[in-house]
Amino acid sequence: MTQQTQPEPATQPPAATTADEPASGGQPATGRQTLPCDVGELRTLFLFEKLDDEQLAWLCREGRVELFPPGPVYAEGDPATCFYVLIEGTLVMSRRIGGDDVEVNRSSGRGVYTGAFRAYLGDRVPQAYDNSLRVTETSRFYVLDADKFAAMMRDWFPMAVHMLEGLFFGIKNIQQQVGQRERLLALGSLSAGLTHELNNPAAAAVRATSTLRDRVAGMRHKLRLVASGRFDPAALEALIRLQEEAVERVAKAPELSPMEASDREDAVGDWLEDHGISGGWDLAPTFVQAGLEVAWLDQVAAVVDDGTLEASICWLNYTVETELLMNEIEDSTKRVSHLVTAAKQYSQLDRAPYQVVDVHELLKSTLMMLHGKLGDGITVVKDFDRSLPPIPAYPAELNQVWTNLIDNAVSAMDGHGTLTVRTARDNDRVLVEIGDTGPGIPRDIQNRIFEPFFTTKPVGEGTGLGLDISYRIVVTRHHGDLRVESEPGNTRFQVRLPITASEADSVATPVAATPATPGDTTPATAEES
Repeated sequence: MTQQTQPEPATQPPAATTADEPASGGQPATGRQTLPCDVGELRTLFLFEKLDDEQLAWLCREGRVELFPPGPVYAEGDPATCFYVLIEGTLVMSRRIGGDDVEVNRSSGRGVYTGAFRAYLGDRVPQAYDNSLRVTETSRFYVLDADKFAAMMRDWFPMAVHMLEGLFFGIKNIQQQVGQRERLLALGSLSAGLTHELNNPAAAAVRATSTLRDRVAGMRHKLRLVASGRFDPAALEALIRLQEEAVERVAKAPELSPMEASDREDAVGDWLEDHGISGGWDLAPTFVQAGLEVAWLDQVAAVVDDGTLEASICWLNYTVETELLMNEIEDSTKRVSHLVTAAKQYSQLDRAPYQVVDVHELLKSTLMMLHGKLGDGITVVKDFDRSLPPIPAYPAELNQVWTNLIDNAVSAMDGHGTLTVRTARDNDRVLVEIGDTGPGIPRDIQNRIFEPFFTTKPVGEGTGLGLDISYRIVVTRHHGDLRVESEPGNTRFQVRLPITASEADSVATPVAATPATPGDTTPATAEES
């Protein structure tokens, strides 16, 4: 500790004076008064009780005692120009969340400090107030300018400053590195799920194409029979009419239950066997899938003779199966296209980072990306309020929030349960609620789940930053609100986002700096009341 040599006596103003200069935060300091600084009184504050007489005298000489009437002292986001220590009175600290000022701390404890307490870190961190401060009654503060506070810390406590710097920037770097790891793990999980989802329709399309090639070859063979003149022209015309009817009925075929399909296959198979059609039991499922029954087969038998009936049935079966295969290929390729569209929507590829978006489109793309992870044991319920207006947001970042919340819900349900995604309007905000039927979050840890590195998952399964990142995105980036309500069988994470953008957001661009973590509001002392 560096001692000040030959200190001058502490300045003692003869009487209280009114402070007409602007208060920190740029607002007029109406009613503020500068009072005499008493070394003995400073010594009674726990923050200064270990300082010697010379250091206390320096504090009185370089700082001042100010009397504040009830009202604001400084505002969140303003330049942090002063360090405040409460001597007498009651202070209230708040954070701006959405359009509301949310109280985060209230104290009458002597020695509680706030303001520019990070001034010693210099320009390596933003030197702005991270909360708003007001007093509810006439209150006295010891006030020290930020530059003098920074110099005092570096001169008197150089080792402590080095350790605090290491702690502050070390934690910040760890959060950034682990946060990047968290995003990479999420990206890997999504990539694996997307690959699985793409593989299924792609493989189905390949199988259908291979089978279609065989059926087209069969149709060419049957076409040779038609061209050989074995069919009567009138019968051939009727057969072509039935072929067109079969194609139309494929598109309108009803969905059958397994029992209904089995009964119809038995009936069609019996008809084919009775009419001497070889392999009739192999043909029956195709006709049934296309919605063709015995009555339609009777029409075929009525327009052709017995010698050409089997060839006619096989030709029509090729037609029906070809149509079914083309439908399967179309469905598969549409599925691939939808997945690619969802991936582009999820990643916001080729889109502005800040834009007006429909939260439902973001939620749908996220659910599609996570479809492979949901499994068959989880039922997804979408309760969307389609009357909600689009909102200004960073959509790629919100998709990360939905991913974290849905992934946690799926993990909590252990593969079985109901995932509910609900949207609604909550005054001037959009509410997005992710609910699950898992075991719930114990009440004694609910206030810790948004803390960085806090996780309830087994070692190796979670970084503890998913909810911390989500909180930062919702609260800091979007000026919204993220909270949880939980009991066994009903856990709901609620995200509230403003419908209209703030003036700052309308020109905002993403920043790399790490925002304040939830609960990162000071005063930070153990002796608050």
